[in-house]
Order: sequence, then structure tokens, then C-alpha cells
Amino acid sequence: MTPVTNTSAQLAYAAANILGEGPVWHSGRKSFFWVDIEAKELQEIKWPSREVKVWDMPKRISAIVTYGENCLLVALQGGLAVFDIEPGQLNWFVDLEKDIVGNRPNDGKCDSSGRFWVGTMDVGAKNYSGSLYSIDQDKTITKHLSSLSISNGLAWSHDDKCFYFIDSSLYRVDRYFFNPGKGKLEFDSTAVRIPQESGMPDGMTIDEEGMLWVAHWDGFCVCRWDPNTGEMLDKIAVPAPQVTSCTFGGENLDVLLITTARVGLREETLLQYPQSGHLFFATPGVKGVPANKFRD
Repeated sequence: MTPVTNTSAQLAYAAANILGEGPVWHSGRKSFFWVDIEAKELQEIKWPSREVKVWDMPKRISAIVTYGENCLLVALQGGLAVFDIEPGQLNWFVDLEKDIVGNRPNDGKCDSSGRFWVGTMDVGAKNYSGSLYSIDQDKTITKHLSSLSISNGLAWSHDDKCFYFIDSSLYRVDRYFFNPGKGKLEFDSTAVRIPQESGMPDGMTIDEEGMLWVAHWDGFCVCRWDPNTGEMLDKIAVPAPQVTSCTFGGENLDVLLITTARVGLREETLLQYPQSGHLFFATPGVKGVPANKFRD
């Protein structure tokens, strides 16, 4: 296994996001996309030039995946839409929990078959209001998990036999047997237990060695965990308490982009941690894997 040294994240962009989330690398555009859920904004940063572009969305936006070369599939409160990047045009795709007014999507990613997996949660993080769904290319929606509190990080093992999932309120990463052909889940075990003093687990990505990188809300860090042993292998310090998500990108997939938030922080906390809500990056010495795309 590649030795990874403890390091600190560097500032990528002073985003001042209310609730930065959902980063994804777009190899064709050589850029990262991410969102500010509460500001209802989709954002893009070119890498490594760091030019930034922002689009306003009509509703809270929480998760994005690439869809072909010029489009994104985006999760909005009430459903999914296709965003055509260059004209900046949004076209509705399918409703999702449109009738549950207090819910919104949270984290989401595609599996190797091109299905989009997305979890939902109550806007105020009310317990047991969320579910986990997969959406096929023909707009078929399948519910896989229910009674979730804060549906969050998702990742698949490289052999496609395991699905890793975080319900933040449980302070753990659960492992499921995964059938890629049918898109079915069956609970296996808890892979990682997160000590509460380390912060609540939030967004997650996987590296080329099958290790999980987890953002720790109220933990000031992103940590690398071994899902086979439950051991913490590395820690990247972030100068903001509310660390929300991370993803690998850059031309060599060796840059770890990190999103943060400032939602609900008191004035004195913001004075102490003025970079809360900014975008950060680190080069931890290990590479990620290409993100799956939504496919027709």
C-alpha cells in the first residue's frame, strides 16, 4: 500500500459557500464541479488555472454527475434535471419525492452500469425521513433503503462486489453486497466505525487502492479509512470545522478537492475560522479512480 503522509489542505478558492457539497471531476472540461446547496448554485473551477463559473439553480441542488461530454445530471429538491453546460439550460428529467415537501436530495453518484444513486433527507435533518434510490436511464426509480436520517457518502469497491454507504447520524460506513447487473443491495457489515470526537462522517470517495476518504463534519478534516480493517490510515487537516465532501481529480487524478460549509456557524466561530465554506485541495500521494457517468 502506498505510504500516505499526514498533511494540511490548501486553499483552492474562497467560495464562502453556505453549504458546499457534491464535488465531481469532469475530465473533458478539465474542471471540478460542485454545489452550494442552500445558495442554490452550481459552480465550476478549472484546474489548475482556477477560473470559476457559477450558475443559479431554481431549487436546492445537492448532487451532480457527468452525463456525456456537455451535460450534467443534477439532483434538485423535487427531482432530477439534465443541465446542458454551455447554453446553461436546465431540462427536467424525473420527479423524486416531489410530494415530500420537507425533503431534498443529498449525496449522489453513478455505479458502473450508469445508474444514478441518490439519497434524500429532511431539510432540517429530521431523523428517519430519508431514503436511498437508484434511477435508471429509462427513468425507473427503485427505493433501496428507507428510514435514513442524513443519507450521505457513497462508493463502490473496484471489483464491484461491495457498496459503501454513510448515514451520517450513525457515525459509521456500512458495507453492502452489490449486484452490478441488477443494481441490488444486501447488507453485509459495518466497515468503519467513526469515533464521535472525530466529527460526523459526511461525503466520501475511494482511491485506487480501495481505501475510503471521508469528510468529517465538525471534525476539521478528511480521513483515509481502510474498509477491510476499520483502521484510520491518514488525516488531512482542513482549516474549517464543517468539512462536507471530497473527490479526486486533476489530469492524473492525484488532487483531492474538498468542500466545506458555514451554515449555522456563530459569528465568533466564523471570526475564528474565516475560511469556512471555502474550497480546498490536497495532494495526498495516492490517486483516485475515474467517476462513473450517467449513461443512456
